[in-house]
Amino acid sequence: MKKIIFFFLLIAFLLGLLWALEIYFRVFGKLDEANAQHILYIPTGSAYEDVLNILKEEHVVKNIRDFDWLAKKMNYPNKVFPGRYLIGGDYTNRDLIEKLRGGKQDPVQVVLGKFRTKNELAGHVAKRLEVDSFSILRILNDEIFLSKYNLTKDNVMTVFIPNSYEFYWNTNAEKFFEKMYKESEKFWQGDREQQARNNNLNPVQAVVLASIVEEESQVADERPLIAGVYLNRLQKNIKLQADPTVKFAVNNFALRRILTIHTKYDSPYNTYLHPGLPPGPICTPSINSIEAVLHPQKHDYIFFCAKDDFSGRHVFSSTYREHQANARKFQAALNRNNIK
Repeated sequence: MKKIIFFFLLIAFLLGLLWALEIYFRVFGKLDEANAQHILYIPTGSAYEDVLNILKEEHVVKNIRDFDWLAKKMNYPNKVFPGRYLIGGDYTNRDLIEKLRGGKQDPVQVVLGKFRTKNELAGHVAKRLEVDSFSILRILNDEIFLSKYNLTKDNVMTVFIPNSYEFYWNTNAEKFFEKMYKESEKFWQGDREQQARNNNLNPVQAVVLASIVEEESQVADERPLIAGVYLNRLQKNIKLQADPTVKFAVNNFALRRILTIHTKYDSPYNTYLHPGLPPGPICTPSINSIEAVLHPQKHDYIFFCAKDDFSGRHVFSSTYREHQANARKFQAALNRNNIK
């Protein structure tokens, strides 16, 4: 009898041990023995069943039934948060559920560079965040929304300073813009705003001018010279006559030769027709170009023209006669190379 009792006790012990081991591996077993990392995207509005489907499709967990059992024990079905989650290769079901249940997202690095149009910006951001490009374009053209920030649909692009920024993947259009506005305010804190004032510009005007400088030259060390030319022209009430503003006005950025027909195109961005700065930037200028406007080179140049060697550099002049001579050289070079 004792042997029988001992045998059943041993069986019960072994069954209990197996059950305990099963529970242990359900809770603490690694999701992936190969330690592969996963990036999990849970869209806004997802329910628990949607999460289960995503986990299965992305092969994030080895056993979806084990995950489901523990998730329900930990009340995750009632605490589903959207977002982007980086899942470590050494995660357990418990680790995964705690991260998802707590909404502990991993941010996305969004790098903003030079954009000439709102469409380019919106498309770039929409590829990296959940927000769609239409929603971004809607607020960038919403005068009522922008008025809260003392901006217009023409100058709103001055907010976007090229740099790298962190966002949560499920950031909506309004929150995206709000963060970018705050980042712009931080950029102008300190000496930068005063430096703009020293040149009779406010931050928005400084970015608008920097956008022209950016488009005029890809040679960084030339930009303070070019900024100085345009500031001289503004001070003397001379039209900027900046070719890049004409390209923006006619919406043809590939133009290599600006003709009279282009300079007569009626647009507030055409600085051959209209004095002063255009109503908004013609691109999102680099910090280098903004700094060139804030720290322009002091000189008496009023004109500049591309060099006839197509090096990307320019020649500068103080008189119209000098400028005409430089312009004729460049025009001749265009003709020699059959550039229309």
